[in-house]
Amino acid sequence: MQGTVATFDPQTHTGTLLLDDGSEVPFPAAAFRASGLRLLRLGQRVSIETGAGGDVTKVQVPGIS
Repeated sequence: MQGTVATFDPQTHTGTLLLDDGSEVPFPAAAFRASGLRLLRLGQRVSIETGAGGDVTKVQVPGIS
């Protein structure tokens, strides 16, 4: 699944994504840490992995992570 970074707090490493279907999805700090990235920009294109419950488990830059 892919989307765009809508919000990102560099101190807490949490934020929200606007998915391609128009829905907004929050992501926890653990999903950001799983990416290995150090920062996300607003408007940045990302792909996500989700767990069985639909929660975001990893945020990654397509083609990099």
